[in-house]
Amino acid sequence: MTYGIQDYSKLLGIKGFSDNLLNNHFTLYQGYVKNLNRLIETIATLSKGGKSDTPEYAELQRRFGFEWNGMRLHEYYFDNLGGTGFAVSGGKLAQTMAATWGSSEAWEKDFRAIGAMRGVGWVVLYQDIQSGRLFNTWINLHESGHLTGCQPVLVMDVWEHAFMIDYGLKRAEYIEAFFRNIDWSVCELRLK
Repeated sequence: MTYGIQDYSKLLGIKGFSDNLLNNHFTLYQGYVKNLNRLIETIATLSKGGKSDTPEYAELQRRFGFEWNGMRLHEYYFDNLGGTGFAVSGGKLAQTMAATWGSSEAWEKDFRAIGAMRGVGWVVLYQDIQSGRLFNTWINLHESGHLTGCQPVLVMDVWEHAFMIDYGLKRAEYIEAFFRNIDWSVCELRLK
């Protein structure tokens, strides 16, 4: 089975994100899908050939999480864009945010602060599947720092490719544009 490249062209034309930025970002995402498919095929070939004890096999297995999460994080990110960005209110998500942070406004302030931190990576609003509790989390690399047993609810890419074409070093302006385009209905559906 190979993984297909999702079509996110519906996002072209959203305010705050130039088509040039989005098309470059889509191309990066497509590379993760293509590399993941190649990696799956190569690992299977080595395994079937009795070479699962080789350094090549070991390194490809170590690389797998990077390519997989590069694909999935971008899919979560693109999927939670394209909305009106109006503040989250009502519904289970707002209630769960209020239970954790006191209000959805306090949650947003925390999420934005994490996104503004120095460094590159991702900001993810996770829900612990067992307890239902929410966490805002910084992820450096695709394959490290994820909370096991948690569901991503909202994902924001804060690698340079997500904003520098349009915003240069003005990350706060990018974060503002991101918030204006969140599709909260998608986030609500991700909540368990």
